[in-house]
Amino acid sequence: MKICFLAGGDSIHSYKWIRYFSDRGHEIHWVSLVPFTQKKIQNAKLYLIKGNLILNIFRVRALIKKIKPDILHAHYAGLNGLLGALSGLHPLVLTAWGSDVLLAARSKIKGPFVKYALKKADLITCDAEHMKEVMIKLGVNNSKIKIINFGIDTKEFYPNSKDEIVIKNLGVSDYKIIISLRSLEPVYDLETLLRAMPSVLKEVPKTYLIIAGEGSQEKELRKLAGDLIITKNIRFIGWIPNEELPKYLRAADVYVSTSLSDGGIAASTAEAMACGLPVIITDVADNKKWVRDGENGFVIPIKNPKILAERIIYFFKNKNIGKKFGEVNRKIIEEKNSYYKEMEKVEETYTRLLEASTF
Repeated sequence: MKICFLAGGDSIHSYKWIRYFSDRGHEIHWVSLVPFTQKKIQNAKLYLIKGNLILNIFRVRALIKKIKPDILHAHYAGLNGLLGALSGLHPLVLTAWGSDVLLAARSKIKGPFVKYALKKADLITCDAEHMKEVMIKLGVNNSKIKIINFGIDTKEFYPNSKDEIVIKNLGVSDYKIIISLRSLEPVYDLETLLRAMPSVLKEVPKTYLIIAGEGSQEKELRKLAGDLIITKNIRFIGWIPNEELPKYLRAADVYVSTSLSDGGIAASTAEAMACGLPVIITDVADNKKWVRDGENGFVIPIKNPKILAERIIYFFKNKNIGKKFGEVNRKIIEEKNSYYKEMEKVEETYTRLLEASTF
């Protein structure tokens, strides 16, 4: 197949999706409105489109007309979805990511454009039932929506002994380690995690918190850590390349996500589960469909540092329980969120679309 993707060149999620189809031998064309920062994909042709919205509508339309793909796939129902819809190319596949349909679709300004893109798509994929329900309420036909996860590469993210190099570099060889991989933005509520730390340290003094990620709240969160007198037990390590993430996850004892909102299961949560970690996540989105409270992790109320601290302490004082939960998590990802299995579903979907094509 000749497949054209409209997707951000800076997105690891788009990169992994597109890489799969390139590796499968399909002819790939990747169009992005932002610079390409991901690794180069062999045999994929890259196109960076610059300009204002009006110019880009015509530039993308002309480019797609020149490429003449069999399938046009837009990632994110916002601007990329709109450009895909205005290109006039069918079949058009659109992948909704979360905020595009959960937040932007409610906006008086952005909403009409998101709804237009959803209407024009021949097939829509998303990774959560609650997102599907929202799109149906927006007027999308149920038959057009297919649940497909982004998937975790279980060959890269897998359980192993603790990464001693990471632990040595951090200087925490005899510490219990908590890890968070969410961006330092208000929606991920890292404040709650920091506020849980004093209680954790009171019970388990040799605890260390790794916060990986970047964002607008970094200065504010660093100040809060100082105010809480936990600076010595926390490290803001910034953005970690995807290929380095497994090492840090294997160095940790528990993964925490204090997010206030998610699309489907967060990629970082699924990556932690694939590495055999017990997880503590908030009761938002479809999280309870992936983590059963007290069976393979804990699902806690949002903005509740007290309960979060209690759950972290429980794992630290019940090592065998954490290990058991981690083993269950690994199986869940292998069975329900494997990158290879999910991309196979996409490939089958492309094929069926073309076979049934009346476009």
